Amino acid sequence: MSARPNTATVYDPSGYDVPESQKKPMRWAIYIGYAALIAGIFHGFAQALSYAKIDILEYFPGLRNYYQGLTAHGVANALIFTFSFSNGFLALMTARALSRKLNSALLWASLALLGLGNVLVIFAVVTGRASVLYTSYAPLQAHWTYYTGLVLVVLSTWAALLNMLMALSAWRKEHPGERVPLLAFISVCSYVMWFLASLPIAVLFLGFMIPWSTGLLAKTDPLLSRTLFWFTGHAIVYAWLLPAYVSWYALIPRQAGGKLASDSLTRLAFVLFLVLSIPTGLHHQYTDPGISTAMKTLHLLMTFGVFFPSLATAFTIIASLEIGGRARGGKGLLGWFTKLPWGDPSVTAQLLAMITFVFGGITGLINASFTMNQVIHNTTWIPGHFHMTVGSAVALTLVGVAYWLIPYLTGKELWGRRIGLWSSWLYTIGVLIFARGMASAGLEGMPRRIYRARATYDLPSWELGGILTGIGGTLMFVGLLLFFVVIAMTILVGRKGGGPEDIPFSETLHPPKTSGWEVSMDRLMLWVGVALVLIVIAYGPFFAGYLPAKLVSPGFNFF
Repeated sequence: MSARPNTATVYDPSGYDVPESQKKPMRWAIYIGYAALIAGIFHGFAQALSYAKIDILEYFPGLRNYYQGLTAHGVANALIFTFSFSNGFLALMTARALSRKLNSALLWASLALLGLGNVLVIFAVVTGRASVLYTSYAPLQAHWTYYTGLVLVVLSTWAALLNMLMALSAWRKEHPGERVPLLAFISVCSYVMWFLASLPIAVLFLGFMIPWSTGLLAKTDPLLSRTLFWFTGHAIVYAWLLPAYVSWYALIPRQAGGKLASDSLTRLAFVLFLVLSIPTGLHHQYTDPGISTAMKTLHLLMTFGVFFPSLATAFTIIASLEIGGRARGGKGLLGWFTKLPWGDPSVTAQLLAMITFVFGGITGLINASFTMNQVIHNTTWIPGHFHMTVGSAVALTLVGVAYWLIPYLTGKELWGRRIGLWSSWLYTIGVLIFARGMASAGLEGMPRRIYRARATYDLPSWELGGILTGIGGTLMFVGLLLFFVVIAMTILVGRKGGGPEDIPFSETLHPPKTSGWEVSMDRLMLWVGVALVLIVIAYGPFFAGYLPAKLVSPGFNFF
């Protein structure tokens, strides 16, 4: 059967509207995500002030200790916010791209798992039973509700993926021989990668941490715990990034007045993320004993390998934005950049996220290098880096998406567009100052995860970095508060009927190929198989030589 001309492009002129009955669970999943973000930023603000030697425990009543706040910040912003948003957003993108309903029971089941998981995690953290930081590996021990809650959050993502795969399978049966619509392909591919990446941490929590925290296991294995955590822990970065990339590739070109430069390069980038993202975790364990240098070197090479689809992303998105800028009258080498719709808060937030992400990517290469990592390992350089990636490329993009997504889901006009613009600029300036302070202090050896306001050991060379961190963190906090004012006012008093009628589908500059090697990129199961082979190569020798688990460590609760 010959392919229909429009089914495989990002742009879908069908006018299909996701039913309100299905928008509702999607909307509430996204609301939970933004609620987690606002809870997390208060603790993030406190963390930034602590580096400036402002004693947060005197100003944040109910906070038992610094590490409780650090755990709340990391879990709320890095886990709950990102996956709650992705559950709703990627499901919505898949349904709209395929122009078909999802399974309503699975939508509500995913939301229920997400909600219950949040309740358990909040209970554990708020009551001081889970001050184990975002990393949460042994021998620090949390209450069983913490691990169980996070397991339920992960199960909610699996339910969301199952729903998307069922819809894709039904679409394929109705459209034999046709290319998968690009927006659906990259949305599903994002969560397929996450499913594979989440399996090790599922083994860790179900097989070790929950039995250990409930007393079924008296002791556990710290090295195995760390390895299983980072098996998932680096790939999870791409699980956070890829939903943002979905917007950058498939939505922002149209918002900027242009077209997506390449269908094939977009699919290739997501396939490479699927294949290369997971066998990279040991670069977080360069200083850990018990892991051979050869295995660490292999993961070093794989980490540099996954940098290539990021470079492809930079090339494709810049080309797509240039098409839009020139269509809007941009002239000369860079004149197109100034012609982009900087007055649109949704576009501006995402453009600033992209610019900041450039610095985040560059600093990430330092982390991945075995020798240079020794200089900055476990210093404040590390949070300086990931606040320019997760804290800007992801957070600021999802802020920008909210400026059209919430009006679309509620049918209300965006309130306070100018305030939305101020929000993004303040946040961006803040994160650059914050990261500058963290990076410079890290190069001077300031450790991360220390409560500097009461530390007994300090150096004069950390002073400027700490002050910049406090100033930058304050601007980030104010910027996001303005964002929440805009969103809350839109929901409460926004003009009814003023929201967009559809999501901003982008057109591709050229239609996708219907023959040749490009067609094979739609074969997700093929690429899952390739990913599994690389995972076995990257992790098989370690587990073969290390197992069985060495249950030697009891649990500790220092905080």
